[in-house]
Amino acid sequence: MATVVTQHVPASASVSVPHGPSGPGLARRSMRRDLRTAGVPEAVVDDAVLVLTELLSNACRHARPLEGERVRATWHHDRAGEVTVSVTDGGGPTRPRTASPSVSARGGRGLTIIGSLTRDWGVLEGDPSGAVTVWAVLPARAR
Repeated sequence: MATVVTQHVPASASVSVPHGPSGPGLARRSMRRDLRTAGVPEAVVDDAVLVLTELLSNACRHARPLEGERVRATWHHDRAGEVTVSVTDGGGPTRPRTASPSVSARGGRGLTIIGSLTRDWGVLEGDPSGAVTVWAVLPARAR
């Protein structure tokens, strides 16, 4: 289980997408374009896009939207080669945590996958509006 830790998440790119099925695809295309332009290795781009998709899907399934029926996705590529991905939603009745679903369960594996692809992940909360940000840091890989 990941420890809930807060972290400042700098944004080099930020998109506001609909809180619904079209949101992840819009954000994925933007992230893939930005990270490729920045010269991020394709394997890291693929992992970052997968993490972003999972975080956005969780936000749309388990949380309320931000104002305007939106969810905010941000990503940052630093000089060391790490990519930080975050998704901010309007909060919900539960907080993200890893699960141990049965073999036949239809869901519940996403945060375990995120945990295996990232160096660290956590939840930033406490915004007076109730907004919650889930962030994940993907490690740098050799180019």
